[in-house]
Amino acid sequence: MDKRILVVDDEKLIVKGIKFSLEQDGFAVDVAYDGEEAFNMAKNNEYDLIVLDVMLPKIDGLGVCQQIREFSVVPIIMLTAKGEDMDKILGLEYGADDYMTKPFNILELKARIKAIFRRSRYSEVEDQDENVVITSGELKIECYSRRVFVSDIEVNLTAKEFDLLELFVNHPNKVYSRENLLNVVWGYDYPGDVRTVDVHVRRLREKVEPSPSEPTYIHTKWGVGYYYQH
Repeated sequence: MDKRILVVDDEKLIVKGIKFSLEQDGFAVDVAYDGEEAFNMAKNNEYDLIVLDVMLPKIDGLGVCQQIREFSVVPIIMLTAKGEDMDKILGLEYGADDYMTKPFNILELKARIKAIFRRSRYSEVEDQDENVVITSGELKIECYSRRVFVSDIEVNLTAKEFDLLELFVNHPNKVYSRENLLNVVWGYDYPGDVRTVDVHVRRLREKVEPSPSEPTYIHTKWGVGYYYQH
């Protein structure tokens, strides 16, 4: 079955170009031109990934992303015409998995989309025969169903947050640099801001740690990177 992607941008020529290119690669593509339409489509349809522009009429992309995160962990790639780092990080603060700055190369966008799908497919294949359950203290991770529980209460993680946590718990005490994590979890050599990792780790800690400022599970090796220990 074809992967279904929602492309959202108020610049119709950009949407047309992305749609054509993705369809050439076998993806099914729906489009929306404003935030309200995008939210309604995401609410009423099942998508495997959403490409979402920040600057949109009616509801901006950050607002749409935040609203989608209330009911879905579908991977979201944000598009922004702004070059400031904080704008990119802000997109991730709202639950996006990745971002690209306009103007961008369509081949790079497709590479990032395929990397997300490769990672997802890898996770499905490796656990298809058995739903491996990892427990550590009050933390329980169901690898196949990609569900996480803290003190028996389910917490909703984005795709990248889950991928990070799964990588950490499967390799306890192994210290990963931020560049390592970008390459392994994001699935490509990432030329952008490594603070992307810091934002995701902080969000992950806020969801799974009893005290995010004094982590129990995901620790920092200052000047090196992050590692898992309990």
